[in-house]
Amino acid sequence: MKKAKAYREPSFINSRDARPLRILAEYLEPKSRFEHFGLDDTIVFYGSARLTEGSHWYEAARQLAFRLTQWSRALDSKKQRFVVCTGGGPGIMEAANRGAAEAGGLNVGLSISLPHEEGANPHITRDLVMRFHYFFMRKFWFAYLAKATIVFPGGFGTLDELFEILTLVQTKKMAKPMPIVLFGTQYWKEVINFDALLRHGTINAADLQLFHRTDSVDDAYAWVVSQLTARALDKPGAML
Repeated sequence: MKKAKAYREPSFINSRDARPLRILAEYLEPKSRFEHFGLDDTIVFYGSARLTEGSHWYEAARQLAFRLTQWSRALDSKKQRFVVCTGGGPGIMEAANRGAAEAGGLNVGLSISLPHEEGANPHITRDLVMRFHYFFMRKFWFAYLAKATIVFPGGFGTLDELFEILTLVQTKKMAKPMPIVLFGTQYWKEVINFDALLRHGTINAADLQLFHRTDSVDDAYAWVVSQLTARALDKPGAML
């Protein structure tokens, strides 16, 4: 009986011993697609999958992604700059992908395989829908290409993603400038008591300057564009 080559043998590829190969594939396959599209950097939108069309947050994410995509497309650049990127699912993720698509721009969806997944939303650029098994590889691609992060209200997953970015910036493991917007001031005030962290001495006063809080699409747009123009426009490409 002729045996399949090792890299074509499902029993091996799906085995514990081949885990390093699967991890490497989740680095190399997205990398090849980003390079094919000449995609240099992203603006990452995080937020709840449960905030659906018609909600205030959904419409705000859609508008903000639309305007940022319009701005990025008007830049004098041979490469794709500041492309909207989400987790690829419904809710806030769908809203941001939708806004970017409506503005005529490329947009990215980094989806994750889950037991009760709903699949990637239909607004992602077709060849930029990526499906991950490993959360840490997915989060690597969120952080590696990002030049700005916009966080809408969300649950455990959104909080995990927010604190990952805040930790990388605070500890200076992420050396590049990273504008972070917390959209929804009352929500974030109730959900995370940053002032209590400061009062208890577990963060410094300077750490409260790591993010910008707002309820306004106009303000978020103006702040992100000003930050990217001043700190990232002349620095294309991934920078960790």
